[in-house]
Amino acid sequence: MGVAGLPGPVMDRDEADRALARLGAEHQAVEDSLLALQDHAGRRLLERAELTGATRERWAATELTVARLWAYFDAYTAALREAREVRARRRWPGRAELTELTELLCGESVAVPRDGDDAAETFTLEGLVARVNELYARSLDVVVTAEAVWSALPARIDLLAAELHRTRALARSAGVRPGEHPAGDDLEEITAELTALRSEVLTDPLAYWRPAQGSSAPGGGRPDTERYDAAARALEDVRREIEAVLQVRQDSESRLLRLRDLLSRADRTLAEARTARGEVLAKIAASEVPVVSGPPTALQERLATAAEYRRHAQWHRLSPLLEALEQEAEDELLRARESLTAVTAPLAVRAELRGRLDAYRARLSRQGLAEDTLLTERYDVARRMLWSAPCDLRAAEAAVQRYRQAALEALSGAESPGPPGA
Repeated sequence: MGVAGLPGPVMDRDEADRALARLGAEHQAVEDSLLALQDHAGRRLLERAELTGATRERWAATELTVARLWAYFDAYTAALREAREVRARRRWPGRAELTELTELLCGESVAVPRDGDDAAETFTLEGLVARVNELYARSLDVVVTAEAVWSALPARIDLLAAELHRTRALARSAGVRPGEHPAGDDLEEITAELTALRSEVLTDPLAYWRPAQGSSAPGGGRPDTERYDAAARALEDVRREIEAVLQVRQDSESRLLRLRDLLSRADRTLAEARTARGEVLAKIAASEVPVVSGPPTALQERLATAAEYRRHAQWHRLSPLLEALEQEAEDELLRARESLTAVTAPLAVRAELRGRLDAYRARLSRQGLAEDTLLTERYDVARRMLWSAPCDLRAAEAAVQRYRQAALEALSGAESPGPPGA
């Protein structure tokens, strides 16, 4: 049966005892949670750190919230103590005690003064527990998140900084320095980035946290490693480039020897082409013979520069120069060979015509037709043209063609069957 002013029906003794037991267990859980928050490693770190940015703002608000939580807890403790005192008056509480217990346990009997305000917040004991749980989760999220970032990122940054130190030493040994090689400039940028990142992570850890989507649990999410990952990738790229430079130091001598050999072969090929051109001009008439260029002096000069770089251990300059020279030397040898082929093409044409002429005559000889007057006359004309100097290739080709035509006609007549009885 309800009583005016009460939040509901008056409890009986068993209901009151159960409510006291439940609220007492919640009181113990709240106290344990607040003490754990007080001793949390992340909280101690936040108290000692020189904070900036979002972390400083949120931690300042969290400190006020934690103080408010203790005020709520003290009010909860006092209200629960008062309810227990009422219950302890009698073993079998009467109507008056049960009415008072109902008011204390179920009504808005807990008043907590507001900070800087004469008014007070009023709660039921269960409402106060819900409010404490809400603020506690919000405060714990800040503490857990900061500790998670501090546990993850600074250690990884320090490991990457150690790798950066080793890479810088490797770069110095390879002659890779800022202002002289792009990789040296990249190392300076990575160094500055890691220094700035470490400082920001230590002073504003909450700026490097990615909350989990849809999660309301304290600390739900993961550290934001995007800048760290980018620096790690950049350092790996620089390390590979420096290792490539060091590889140049290791095999530069053999590569320079190969380059000298390629250019020497190109020179010899061009010299052969120039000699062949003189021979062609002397032996072949009315033929376009391409001019043969001189030796690749520019490549020789750059090869000398490469040797100078090697002598002075300027590996970072030698590496790109060797790569360019190797391709250009291959191209130069190919060009020299093409030049020789182009120059000697008329001689190849003459040799091919001579072969064709002799092949036709051999075929006629096997058929006993080689002594034919017309064939002999045409053969002699073509042979005289092909073996005279200078040789007119166009006229000689026409003479060979005439001989071939006559040979085919003769062979056709010899191989045709005669009349019956012949």
